Amino acid sequence: MSNLSIAGYFPFMRVKITEQTVHGQTANSALIKLSPDLRYRPLCHGCGQPAATVHSQGYRRHIRDLNLASAQVWLHVEYRKIWCDHCGGARVEQLSFAHSCQRVTHRLARHIYGLCKMMTVKEVAEHLGLDPKTVKQIDKEYLEEEFGDTDNDNLRVLMIDEIAVRRGHRYMTVVADYFSGRVVWMGSNRDKKTLDKFFATMTREQKDAIEAVAMDMWEPFINRVKHHCPQAKIVFDFFHVAQSFGRVIDKVRRDEYRKATQEHRKVLKGSRYLLLKNEENLTDIQRNRLKSVLDLNSTLSTLYILKDQLKLVYYYSDREKVKRILDDWCEMAGQIEHASVQAFIRRLRFFEYGILNHADYSIGTSRLEGINNKIKVIKRKAYGFHDEEYFALKVKQAFAA
Repeated sequence: MSNLSIAGYFPFMRVKITEQTVHGQTANSALIKLSPDLRYRPLCHGCGQPAATVHSQGYRRHIRDLNLASAQVWLHVEYRKIWCDHCGGARVEQLSFAHSCQRVTHRLARHIYGLCKMMTVKEVAEHLGLDPKTVKQIDKEYLEEEFGDTDNDNLRVLMIDEIAVRRGHRYMTVVADYFSGRVVWMGSNRDKKTLDKFFATMTREQKDAIEAVAMDMWEPFINRVKHHCPQAKIVFDFFHVAQSFGRVIDKVRRDEYRKATQEHRKVLKGSRYLLLKNEENLTDIQRNRLKSVLDLNSTLSTLYILKDQLKLVYYYSDREKVKRILDDWCEMAGQIEHASVQAFIRRLRFFEYGILNHADYSIGTSRLEGINNKIKVIKRKAYGFHDEEYFALKVKQAFAA
């Protein structure tokens, strides 16, 4: 009699293998029949307690297991209903290798979860021959178990920004730990209620531990941070300040183009990115062209100088020196009589506290911009996520510290 056995590949408790069948000329599928091992008392699936008695038997279901070589493995499982005194009714008996509501084994589910870290749901489904909905549901359940609760421990400095997830101004708010780069929380929209939901996950002690928050000049975020963490210093990121001033430069450039003669328009045309680009990134041809634009128009020349001077506001850690530089910059910019420039000055003055706070906390959301770029890759790879909760869990998994 042969000593060969496949039982070692199926180390399941309270069941025994009674039959195996291989299908197809290339053995592309296998059916393993399992029946209850009568040496053990069945357990209640609901509470895990031993059953008082067997209520009924003869029930069967097919459960997908890990592939064996190139063959898909299906388990033909016989199970019973038992009477549980603890639950006070008839319950399905507990299977050690599968959940009563799933049609895959625990070890296949863990394998699916591991694959979903590197592959899309569609790719995993095609690789294993499963329904994409099944794959997504399994992945989501494991993600909820690991990342469903918001971990707010040891947070001192936060970054807050938004990312567009769909067309039509659909946003999600991203909150990350500045030091570790870990995505702490994601939520739909970018209004006051959004951040209220995040802060609702924090205790009073955790809120009091927040020292600083880096963000852009978005008033709903500012309002909620001041409300929930009044002691935290709000720091406005240079990237967003420079981006706002870049829009001002472009508005002035368009107005100057409209006022220019036909001959001067030829010089100004197509100069947008020349004015916005940093000088060190210009080619020799672009540098010569920029010189022609600046020589031609004094207003644009002044704005170009102001663009470089604005960097100095974020260069020093001496708060008083930063204040003097900001005052000088606003005075110089105030000489340009253009509505967009004057509006930008008023905006800088209104949010001056967040700019000066950079001298105390040299932080910004540039790290979060890198995180956002990776989030966009995750979104594009999956061709978008209709389930925003699942999307948030995938992002938290990708940026787990």
